[in-house]
Amino acid sequence: MAATRAVQVIGAPLDLGQSRRGVDMGPSALRYAGLEERLTSIGFDVVDRGNIATREPEALAVGDIRARYLEEILDTCAALAEAVRDTLGAGALPVVLGGDHSVAIGTLAGAATATGQAGGVLWIDAHGDLNRPETSPTGNVHGMPLAAALGLAGDAFAHPRLALPAVDPARVALVGVRELDRDERELLRTSGVRAFTMSEIDRIGIERAVTEALARVAGPGFVHLSLDMDALDPDEAPGVGTPVRGGLTYREAHLACELVAESGLVHSVEIVEVNPILDRENSTAATAVELVASALGKTIL
Repeated sequence: MAATRAVQVIGAPLDLGQSRRGVDMGPSALRYAGLEERLTSIGFDVVDRGNIATREPEALAVGDIRARYLEEILDTCAALAEAVRDTLGAGALPVVLGGDHSVAIGTLAGAATATGQAGGVLWIDAHGDLNRPETSPTGNVHGMPLAAALGLAGDAFAHPRLALPAVDPARVALVGVRELDRDERELLRTSGVRAFTMSEIDRIGIERAVTEALARVAGPGFVHLSLDMDALDPDEAPGVGTPVRGGLTYREAHLACELVAESGLVHSVEIVEVNPILDRENSTAATAVELVASALGKTIL
């Protein structure tokens, strides 16, 4: 983590990138679970910038069914990119609260603009998020943000206020992956992105996987942590829209985040895909808050 003790929280209640309603309430659920209080308790000066304005799907045309609501998603991501740029420019660490994972396009573009170069990203997720409009089986943009951030999703993702590509494929590591589409597998083989699947984590352990992943993402510019709560097993995090069995345990997820904090590498964090409608007593949001705190330096002793 950067030396700053200043954190700015940015809500991005975007739900246009997926087909299950409710994830737009994720930022509120995370705030209700005590995010600001938790970060303040471990020594951070926290400023909440409120939410980025987003559009409601009921008032919009779907557009190209291969990338639903893409125009509106990119506009929202552009506003988020500007907030992230301003936060980093002020010497603070942005903590972005999603919303669906398409918000990562904005977070990463903002970091790239602030630093003037592509950076690295530790992407903790059950999915690869490497689909493109022509390969996506659903047309849901939350399955495309990493491809977009790499500049591999095509001209449809070009936007005058988004600096893409925003990350270097040699500095991207996926952790916890266990569900990939066919074309995502092919892109992983050709792009240079490193994926630590759950099968590999079972064999080598979470500590080695995350340590190797952090070594890969380190470098100039910025390092970003993107944490999708479906990386955890659904028993641990039920309030997500695309659960996949066999994910990270509670302790594996905490150790991953503790290793992030120990590395001192991360300049920005986002937590995405918390869906209170599908949750049990806000438990997924509460777990997410604890994971963010661990990633920013909370320790047991």
